[in-house]
Amino acid sequence: MSQTLFINATIATSAGKSGYGLRENAALLVDGDRIDWIGDMGERPAAGDAEVIDCARRLLTPGLIDCHTHLVYGGDRADEFEQRLEGASYAEIAARGGGIASTVKATRSASETELFDAALPRVKALMDEGVTTIEIKSGYGLDSDNEIKMLRVAARLGETLGLRLQKTFLGAHALAPEFAGRADDYVTLVCDQMLPRAQAEGLVDAVDVFIESIAFSRDQGERVLARAQELGLPLKAHVEQLSNLGGAVMATQRGALSVDHLEYLDAADVVRLADSGSVAVLLPGAFYVLRETQLPPIDALREQGVPMALASDANPGSSPVHSLLLIMNMACTLFRLTPAEALRGVTINAARALGMQREIGSLETGKLADIVLWQVERPAMLSYRIGINPCVAIMQGGCWRSRGGLS
Repeated sequence: MSQTLFINATIATSAGKSGYGLRENAALLVDGDRIDWIGDMGERPAAGDAEVIDCARRLLTPGLIDCHTHLVYGGDRADEFEQRLEGASYAEIAARGGGIASTVKATRSASETELFDAALPRVKALMDEGVTTIEIKSGYGLDSDNEIKMLRVAARLGETLGLRLQKTFLGAHALAPEFAGRADDYVTLVCDQMLPRAQAEGLVDAVDVFIESIAFSRDQGERVLARAQELGLPLKAHVEQLSNLGGAVMATQRGALSVDHLEYLDAADVVRLADSGSVAVLLPGAFYVLRETQLPPIDALREQGVPMALASDANPGSSPVHSLLLIMNMACTLFRLTPAEALRGVTINAARALGMQREIGSLETGKLADIVLWQVERPAMLSYRIGINPCVAIMQGGCWRSRGGLS
């Protein structure tokens, strides 16, 4: 098995309960696809036949993780961006047949090849910034054939790009237009036909649901999550984005890996979230694009020790953002996270949101060697700069995916 020895590095491990897990003047040995050793330069193992990478005091971090995206879809919603700037709300646009419904129409009319070709540059943009793991949701098909089509495209993206990819079924993202006024019937279709078929075809790693006034009620969302549990699938939930319907508490009571958005989560409910072990996934891109003013209860989440992950929420309507570095800056600027919290949000806490924290998300002995070398010396620089990509080289599972900045 091949070995790689990184020397003279500043390493933000994201290990431990808080902070960067910073090691200065450090070294790290990769053996095969795993991290074999990490420690001080003066105690580093002999190089032997290992490839030696002199980091020259530059920063190593875990591979970044985007744990909440909607990267596969047809069309765009630039017209709705203009409408919002003219004063229309997200809910008003949805009521006019826009929003998710317009993307459903475009996605249904697109072939798998067209969806793949459209999604490819979006995924590559994230990968170029050191992202080694991405979650992609369905949810713009809203019938069996088109939800399956989206999940197949997601799987193909992972296979083609050699990317670690998690596929999340989000059939309960919005009410299919042909079920107008019959939301309960649509939920029955999701539970009895769509989800079991997607699982039978090996296309589901987790199940999500959108609980909101413009989507599904708490009780309807619980039906979907209960069915997912019967099928042995991990749970996630879009909750408390535009109002508080109690979806977060319900989802955490059912053991959801994560609850996402949370702008309208009551501080009192954060205690229940802390007790559950679920991760709070914050999505500052949607907050920014929708010009929201209701902040998630960051102080309460922090005080209760709830793990906070960050994600791009990359989608055509509320968060057309394809940069986790920008998301880190937004989280610090808009939500007042510290740069250390932001980095943990796209590494170890994002891994927790996917149930993958034992394998990825931090640089620790025995974990997969997902490692990024950056042209910076301090981890705060990753959240500080806007519009510059300092990624030098990317290793995923012990294999070089990109090393253009290494001689």
